[in-house]
Amino acid sequence: MADPSRYTPSTGFARWLDARLPLPRFAHDQLSFPTPRNLNYYWTFGGILSFMLVAQIVTGVALVMHYTPDAGLAFDSVETIMRDVNYGWLIRYLHANGASMFFIAGYIHILRGLYYGSYKAPREVVWLLGMMLFLLMMATAFMGYVLPWGQMSFWGATVITSLFGAIPVIGDQVVTWLWGGYSVDDATLGRFFALHYLLPFVICAVVGLHVWALHTVGNNNPSGIEVRSGQDTLPFHPYYSIRDALAIAVFLLVYGWFVFYIPNYLGHPDNYIPANPMVTPPHIVPEWYFLPFYAILRAVPSEIGGILALAGSVAVLFALPWLDRSPVRSARFRPLYRLFFWLLVADVLLLGWLGSRPPEGGYVAAARLAAAWYFLHFLVIVPLLARIEKPRPLPASIAVAVLPPAGEGGAS
Repeated sequence: MADPSRYTPSTGFARWLDARLPLPRFAHDQLSFPTPRNLNYYWTFGGILSFMLVAQIVTGVALVMHYTPDAGLAFDSVETIMRDVNYGWLIRYLHANGASMFFIAGYIHILRGLYYGSYKAPREVVWLLGMMLFLLMMATAFMGYVLPWGQMSFWGATVITSLFGAIPVIGDQVVTWLWGGYSVDDATLGRFFALHYLLPFVICAVVGLHVWALHTVGNNNPSGIEVRSGQDTLPFHPYYSIRDALAIAVFLLVYGWFVFYIPNYLGHPDNYIPANPMVTPPHIVPEWYFLPFYAILRAVPSEIGGILALAGSVAVLFALPWLDRSPVRSARFRPLYRLFFWLLVADVLLLGWLGSRPPEGGYVAAARLAAAWYFLHFLVIVPLLARIEKPRPLPASIAVAVLPPAGEGGAS
């Protein structure tokens, strides 16, 4: 839990401002926030995600100044941005590849939470807000993918939104509302554009709640044990602020490699063809970060079953704090859980690859097995391991685990 504020205004103006709008106190408290001393570089992805969110908003606002949300003009407006706007190609590539970098960091952040048990009490609300951010990210990315109005944008929107028609009773009304009419057309593009512009600011608000909840209960750590003394913690600045800055710099090198050397590597070539409702692409696929969920959707023979499986694949993550009842958080001390965690990672990667394959023959059979294992992991294996697994002994405190004993050059 966060310590009481130790900020002391040093000037008359600082005291006056602190009594009316305590922004300096807030900044001081965030920088001096006590943080477990054993955090590794996987904890830097929270800062990377924050940086990428700002980058996406800044580049998105710049693109909005030149984009035309009209079915007849959208594709040409994107080409105008690329060819005629000063550094428009750079802004567009930063934004398009930034979405992929955002999801890479997001998936690593989620996997870190799964491995170290960051979803367990007292951090359930932190986890739930994180999963809400994941949903908002997916919704924002899907709507953004539609905006270039290329072949894959148009047909991806048509296929995914049409699935809602399988909902009993209200399905047709839901699809009509999403489309703004009776087909994917100008009204659909306008709605998706408005929501794509709005949702990043909603994400910012939920990020604020996420950080607030985190600072209320404190960080988890690789050992998965609670902070027990002042020796277990370090102030966030300079110890972790500098580490986060280094991680962001390294991440920017990867980001820059994609932007400047392979900017279209993660995109689909059909999206450089103007949308044509009369020509269906031979194989409709979403962006790479949706492929595992797309594979689960297609693995179920019926439409309504696929929708339920797709919704369940995300809902099960929301339920995880109550599915895993093991008192030990970190996989460091849970050898069986660690084994099944890496099997889950392999399964999700396999689902991603299968989602990019045509829905036929052995690909469908493999996707069904991989989807079944995904649900089996969360609904059966995780609860069962909590009952039968014998964890390794936990250290008495973080300091005991990371500091050398007294007399060996460590803390006394």
